Amino acid sequence: MDMHTVVVGTAGATAADVIAVARHRAPVELSQDALRAMAEARDVVDALAAKPEPVYGVSTGFGALATRHIGQDLRARLQRNIVRSHAAGMGPRVEREVVRALMFLRLKTLASGRTGVRPDVARTMAAVLNAGITPVVHEFGSLGCSGDLAPLSHCALTLMGEGDAEGPDGTLAPAAELLAAHGIAPVELREKEGLALLNGTDGMLGMLIMAIDDLRRLYISADITAALSLEALLGTAKVLAPELHAIRPHPGQGVSAANMLRVLAGSGLTGHFQQDEAPRVQDAYSVRCAPQVAGAGRDTLEYASVVAGRELASAVDNPVVLPDGRVESNGNFHGAPVAYVLDFLAIAAADLGSIAERRTDRLLDKNRSHGLPPFLAEDPGVDSGLMIAQYTQAALVSEMKRLAVPASVDSIPSSAMQEDHVSMGWSAARKLRTAVDHLTRIIAVELYAATRAVELRAGLTPAPASLAAIGALRDAGVQGPGPDRFLAPDLAAADAFVREGALIEAVEAVTGPLA
Repeated sequence: MDMHTVVVGTAGATAADVIAVARHRAPVELSQDALRAMAEARDVVDALAAKPEPVYGVSTGFGALATRHIGQDLRARLQRNIVRSHAAGMGPRVEREVVRALMFLRLKTLASGRTGVRPDVARTMAAVLNAGITPVVHEFGSLGCSGDLAPLSHCALTLMGEGDAEGPDGTLAPAAELLAAHGIAPVELREKEGLALLNGTDGMLGMLIMAIDDLRRLYISADITAALSLEALLGTAKVLAPELHAIRPHPGQGVSAANMLRVLAGSGLTGHFQQDEAPRVQDAYSVRCAPQVAGAGRDTLEYASVVAGRELASAVDNPVVLPDGRVESNGNFHGAPVAYVLDFLAIAAADLGSIAERRTDRLLDKNRSHGLPPFLAEDPGVDSGLMIAQYTQAALVSEMKRLAVPASVDSIPSSAMQEDHVSMGWSAARKLRTAVDHLTRIIAVELYAATRAVELRAGLTPAPASLAAIGALRDAGVQGPGPDRFLAPDLAAADAFVREGALIEAVEAVTGPLA
């Protein structure tokens, strides 16, 4: 990937910026307009800090403790303390790419000039990202309101030179040592700055953006494997005709049907209803309705992208410095908009995995596969074929159904009932990451079964795109039909083939770009 520098200005960021920084470690740089806007907002905060009247987040405590006015001699301590006390996460460390997305998105909000932090704080955060230093952030600690408090606090702790972090080589070390090794001076926080580093939806948003990136690839992959299964089952491509989808004009449905048609172009396997032992009038739902299910998921994905785009254009903090110089409290840190779509995507992903598993099961059942050997085995009875590969796929689907239970319908009040309704958006994001991982494996199992089934259709010529997919999969070390062997390595290789986009690349070499 082109490692261009991502310039962070006052107008927000793009999803491509987040992916570049989080996954590809692109360097970041603050624009001059961002530095100017931050300096102007800081002047407002400094003026308020000098006044005797209490201002939330500037000269008061936080949350349920906001009623206490804090004197100037204690304010630096107050900002350090909020970071230290809120860095209370527990459990396994979250992935490096999640932490980098979290930090970059907080930097994006700092650069908006609405938080009142000094430019030096933002410069330090950019330097930490560019140095490849990754704070230790834990699985549990965020309720998604006020934003992702504990995860962001662990990041802020690193800026202060406290706690542990991961160096660019993956070695865990004290943050102070890592900062010193890269010539970065720890931040000494002033009024409002500790709060501004903690109060945002950045973790759940970062995970949403990366899930959208992954799911775009997986929906195309699922169209390909559905087409391969249709072909292996001697199904009809007539149900994919554009005029049929035009009369129910859901956009995603039309896209999925068009993708499948392009994959099946030139196939000699489709439409053999009267040439097997169980003549059909129409295909089963898992085959015939593939575009409707995948299409609904695609439309869900597009809505999630709209929400992510709005959030990327937002400055989420409390309080905020408004353009007219007012500093106002607000509820924009609440994660509900992001949490809902995270849950919605988990539901759609579970259904996509479910229909893929049904097609796989059909390929393995001699009573429904229209002439294929039981379990696609070479010598059924002596060989078990792909029987247990489908068990593994079914176990993944079952887990995805549990992960589809919404997190955002839950709320556990906190902060002595001041924060009495929370979004649970971080939890929604964490389970969606697992669901996306499982969906990749489920599609890989369908690919493994469908390609083997197509190859077992002796005397019939697959579509050129199918042949390209099979050839590339075999070149990647995934073996074709034959006697039983150790299956786990084949399935792992098929998973990598889907995960890395090799399936799409192989097919698109024949079809051109799929949508």
